[in-house]
Amino acid sequence: MVSFIMANLMRWSTADIADAVHAGFERRATDDNLEQAVYGFDALDELGLHPIIQASLSQAGFGVWPEQRYPGDATRTKRSEGKRCDIVLTPQPDMPLRDPLISGTLFDQQPACDRSDAYWLEIKTVAQFETSGPFPRYASELLQPVAKDVKKIWSDPTIRFGGLLIVLFTHDRETAEHDLLAWHTRCLEKSYPVAPPALRGLRLIDRIGNGWCATAMFGVRGV
Repeated sequence: MVSFIMANLMRWSTADIADAVHAGFERRATDDNLEQAVYGFDALDELGLHPIIQASLSQAGFGVWPEQRYPGDATRTKRSEGKRCDIVLTPQPDMPLRDPLISGTLFDQQPACDRSDAYWLEIKTVAQFETSGPFPRYASELLQPVAKDVKKIWSDPTIRFGGLLIVLFTHDRETAEHDLLAWHTRCLEKSYPVAPPALRGLRLIDRIGNGWCATAMFGVRGV
């Protein structure tokens, strides 16, 4: 058990997660350019980006489990009930989360990752420009709802490893870095336990106004 936990402590690196997602976006941007696509992946909505992010993390060697119930809700007998996390990561591709409803029973035989050892990842994407033009709620979408995802991770006492991935599409690099710094400063002012980000950036062909994709991986709870 100790060796397993130590492996997780070494494994859960915000830099590794940011690198994996960034690499996936680089591959997608290359594909868009080769196809001479009318719209790039920055035109996708948040749910449209999830498959790209999931595939990127899976290709990097993580176990990727979308839409998992938070530990505080995982013991509800109705599996349709409870708050859900966008993605939960486990250390190996085929290692699922341990199901608390069968934990300790005869059905709990396969290797699984305890929920306290997994990495709980919320995702937020905001674009400065959409296909219809400038996004009028860009600033409010970044500063308000995103903090709610931090609270979901922070408020669950079972979670030891968690983070927030912000994917920001902006006109240029300077705008992205300025706005991410403003968001992080706002979190610190509110005493949210959000670590400085592992930040990656990618230049985009400007199709709708976005020329930069920033991938910012913020650890929550000090990890």
